[in-house]
Amino acid sequence: MHPPQNIEKMARGIALTDADRKPWLHRIAGEIDGFRERRECVVMTCSALKRAYRDIIIGDRHDVTLVYLKGSRELIHQRMVRREGHFMPVALLESQFATLEEPSPQEYPITTDIGGSPVETVAQIVRELEERETERKTGRLRLD
Repeated sequence: MHPPQNIEKMARGIALTDADRKPWLHRIAGEIDGFRERRECVVMTCSALKRAYRDIIIGDRHDVTLVYLKGSRELIHQRMVRREGHFMPVALLESQFATLEEPSPQEYPITTDIGGSPVETVAQIVRELEERETERKTGRLRLD
């Protein structure tokens, strides 16, 4: 969902600024609102590195769940080196970690370690989402 100028900038190894990211974040939020209006479930991924970014994307949308995929620099570096055809070069990884503000407990994230296989990671996320849904239905979990 990045505009072409953001993709070009990252492809040249230039980290995005908050000003570069703002229209992209609002576009993501708009897409989420569209899915919510249509009562469709969706998984959207993005590097919402800062709390301020997540506030735009999630804000007071209590039916949106933040999943934080946590991994070490080394692991993410290894995975980035192996991928093909992606616009973001490995050289930007350090700027990503420098910008990262891990989600706080007040954001009610599901934090999942990505050290396992993708199947294991997805299974863990699904388990935690199901647990949250059960807690919501029984009134043990309130996010507002």
